[in-house]
Amino acid sequence: MSLRLLLDAFAAALGLIAGSYLNVVIHRVPRGLSTVLPRSACPACGALIPVRDNLPLLSFALLGGRCRACRAPISWRYPAIEAAAALLFVGCLERFGISLAAAAAALFCCLMLALGLIDLEHLLLPDRLTLPGIVAGLTLQPWLPWGGLWQAVAGALLGAAVLLAIWAGWYLVRHEEGMGLGDVKMLALIGAFLGWQGTLVALFFASFAGAVTGLVLIATGGAGMRSKLPFGSFLALGGIAALFAGREIAGWYAGLL
Repeated sequence: MSLRLLLDAFAAALGLIAGSYLNVVIHRVPRGLSTVLPRSACPACGALIPVRDNLPLLSFALLGGRCRACRAPISWRYPAIEAAAALLFVGCLERFGISLAAAAAALFCCLMLALGLIDLEHLLLPDRLTLPGIVAGLTLQPWLPWGGLWQAVAGALLGAAVLLAIWAGWYLVRHEEGMGLGDVKMLALIGAFLGWQGTLVALFFASFAGAVTGLVLIATGGAGMRSKLPFGSFLALGGIAALFAGREIAGWYAGLL
């Protein structure tokens, strides 16, 4: 086996471990619970999950997707998140090589996965993730090859300002909140990691994906004009797209202009 494949396998293994922890974060953080204690337990019967049943992907397959104690089905979300994290970790290694940038990119992907899925389920973007994420993005900038500290500060401010202006404008016109302030903080987080160009790419991608999804749901009767969509989930997709291809997309668009 070549060195490259060994490194990819190692990155995938780290991603599986990170994905397993992300499942805990996604379940517990919106409920205000610790992500460390107590040990993981079956949501159906409350039985503690032994170590042998907590191996990413493998345990799910060996158990046939069911709890060992009560045989209640285990959600497919758990192995899906583990597999997604593994693929993203390999992608970060392939895109940025063995570097701090790859580690920062992997951290960013973890934040996007957690926030996107929490918002999808709860319409909530917890400060416990967004605010430390902003600090982490700004702190790491001096060691990252893209952007730089001032571009990151500009990205965080731009991200917050754009969505805050939209939020305020909608409130003034309709006297109701069109989106949560968590979206503002999440876009600031994206800007803190990826700079102002990444912020714009992520926002464009998220807005387009959200608009298409909303139109499809309305056309199929799955939602109405006043239905709320988890914009943070679309921002998560936009942030990941901006991480891996943001500079190329921004350069292509600048070329058109």
